[in-house]
Amino acid sequence: MVNKDFFQAIEDFEIEKGIKPELLIDAIRTALINAYRKNTDDARDVVIDMDPEKNSVKFYAVRTVVEEVTDPEKEISLEEAREIKKSYKVGDQVKNEFVPKNFSRIAAQTARQIILQKLRETERDHTLAQFEDTEDEIRMCTVRRVEDRNVYVEIGAGEIEALMLPQDQVPGEKYNVNDKLMVYIKKVRNAGKNAQILVSRTAPGLVKRLFENVVPEISQGVITVKGVTREAGQRTKIAIVSNDPNVDALGACVGNKGMRVNEVVKELNGEKIDIILWSEDPLEYIAKALSPAKVLKVSAIEGEKVARVVVPDDKLSLAIGKDGQNARLAAKLTGWKIDVKSESKARIEEEARKAAEADMEEEFGEETEE
Repeated sequence: MVNKDFFQAIEDFEIEKGIKPELLIDAIRTALINAYRKNTDDARDVVIDMDPEKNSVKFYAVRTVVEEVTDPEKEISLEEAREIKKSYKVGDQVKNEFVPKNFSRIAAQTARQIILQKLRETERDHTLAQFEDTEDEIRMCTVRRVEDRNVYVEIGAGEIEALMLPQDQVPGEKYNVNDKLMVYIKKVRNAGKNAQILVSRTAPGLVKRLFENVVPEISQGVITVKGVTREAGQRTKIAIVSNDPNVDALGACVGNKGMRVNEVVKELNGEKIDIILWSEDPLEYIAKALSPAKVLKVSAIEGEKVARVVVPDDKLSLAIGKDGQNARLAAKLTGWKIDVKSESKARIEEEARKAAEADMEEEFGEETEE
């Protein structure tokens, strides 16, 4: 094993796999020590010196210089050490080269397995490092297996495995082996054996990135996405604004005959998408956020981020949405609490308020006369 071809193979790994020779040599050194200890009764501290320039691998037993020896396998007296080299002092380490005996085929096999494991770990870490800058991006992936509600996918040219947890899966979506789908890279955790990539199909960022892919004006910065809120599998609201007065933001995102928005909807398996024009005026923004419902009036409670919204009677259910979804998403998008009322109810409340004020004025007037 210890020859020029062996060290040449290590150099080839750097070229083919991008693995630095020093990392590989360190893995091999650890593997050989573990294999030696596993297959011998030698209790000594052993180190291995691997020199690519000399194409050599040498075993050394290491003992620490002490005043009084309590463990002869790991310690050597100062007197004995100075017989080897006069400059030795307490605390120094004395290395004696030896040739391991009975370094059997089993030991070699053990070393080989550990080397392969280290290579896989190093290659995995190297591949993960390439994904560290891809958080908040989207990638096409292939479903490889589904276990205990977790979906494992292959992602990237290196076919690295990523994990989609149950909370990152869209309710109602089915994931089958070999399915291809777009995922949002939620988190890259590069931490030894626990290193992994977490991906999502529910993240609002998935919708934002899909629109960037199909609407050039967004990727070019002509149109800005101001916010996205989503209940995955059901409805998304995305707020946009044009930075160029000559560009129609809504038209650009919808596309000719709805082509662009439909492409996003298709990727999301039919999820409804409301495209909202952002406004600096929060009340105007709130009115638009309640799309597709028509809004008659929006007023704010002074000192609070609470908006009272009046809609036509026949649009109340549309404004609120099923189980309150439309109003809830609008509130998340705008950051305001929204109280939606029908026109008739708002009128009744207004009349009651005015009547109460009139009664108070009349009562106050009588008290004044008295």
